[in-house]
Amino acid sequence: MTEVAKDLHDVRSEAEGRSLWRQRDFILLWSGQTVSEMGSAVTRVALPLVAVVALHASTFQVGLLTAATTLAFAIVALPAGAIVDRHSKRKIMIVCDLLRLLILGSVPLASAFDVLTIGQLYLVALAAGVCTVFFDVSYQSYLPSLIRTDDLMEANGKLGTTMSFAQLGGPSMGGGLVALVGAAMAIVVDALSYGLSMLAILGIRKREEPPPAPAADEPLRRRITEGLRFVLANPILRRVVACTGTGNLFSGMTAALAMVFLVRELDVSPAMTGLILAGSAIGGMAGGAFAGRLAQKIGTARIIWMSVLVFSAPQVIAAAAWKGWGVLLFPLGWGIAGFAFMVYNIAQVTYRQAVTPPELMGRMNAAVRWIVWGTMPLGSILGGALGTMIGVRPALVVAFVGSWAAGWFVFFSPLRRMRDIPQPAAS
Repeated sequence: MTEVAKDLHDVRSEAEGRSLWRQRDFILLWSGQTVSEMGSAVTRVALPLVAVVALHASTFQVGLLTAATTLAFAIVALPAGAIVDRHSKRKIMIVCDLLRLLILGSVPLASAFDVLTIGQLYLVALAAGVCTVFFDVSYQSYLPSLIRTDDLMEANGKLGTTMSFAQLGGPSMGGGLVALVGAAMAIVVDALSYGLSMLAILGIRKREEPPPAPAADEPLRRRITEGLRFVLANPILRRVVACTGTGNLFSGMTAALAMVFLVRELDVSPAMTGLILAGSAIGGMAGGAFAGRLAQKIGTARIIWMSVLVFSAPQVIAAAAWKGWGVLLFPLGWGIAGFAFMVYNIAQVTYRQAVTPPELMGRMNAAVRWIVWGTMPLGSILGGALGTMIGVRPALVVAFVGSWAAGWFVFFSPLRRMRDIPQPAAS
């Protein structure tokens, strides 16, 4: 073998060895996250159906139950980040999976003994939501300690793809399970999914670096404030948060208006509406699959603003859909939006993970999530109000244009002069 051929062989062997498909610990984390996401998607369908079918809950009660599932993000996201930074993230994920298994398992158990109440469902939704907050903050913060920085984009792409797959297939699976075994028993599948996730994470061999010992006089509020200060003081992270929060505000508007637009403006049947709205999840899966390759060609930093301002621009064609064959414009535009914003999310999460010191990782992720998720319900309210005032189609145009325009936040930032994400900050 010549010297050049030997060098090429060594490079190829090293690249194959670093392939995420060959990294057992990442595959286990990815498997656990996939099973957990699918189970959660099943419960989002099954839990309200338990309330409606088994307990004959009112519309208002079902609305409260739905709100209870996401309330935890507003209540505990910030303290969760501070707690995650002070403890083993792997252990937190394992405990969260175990608790969710027990919490959700209580629903079919109570149903079997005919003692299930709407109050228990509220508690289950809230408690499972708290565990989900801690799990999500932990696994996003744990990932950079498990793999090389160069592999973060690909890893986040794989995690994002399975998240979109869960959004696409989970509700259908949930509906099928409810029809097959009943709403209460369908939740058993979710409970068991957390057991499988726990086993997968238990199998991870690599141990993370122990977190720094907390100062005896350091209160929780100060640790939370450090995370918020880090995000808001960094000129790029601050613009990323502004872009994501604004995008989520207008995405909340489109979510509130899309079903009304399809059913009332385009005369789409309820069954077809679900299939059309699946276009976003299909686009998201494609975005997750191609984000890494696109980032290599365009630049891992540059793609953050390009994904919004360039890739998502055609999404507005969804608002131009008309009855008949013209309805196809809606899933096309919807899918384009799903693709573009999945690429954006993978790129900006990778950037955040690369530039944040390990000791601040949990608080950074929690602070960002607390801010950007808080705009979504506001967007839903704004979408309903604007649709009533100016009409559904014009309000949709505003929503699509607004989500595209959010990209200017990251364009007018230091990212515009960067091609790639810098090396991680020293701890």
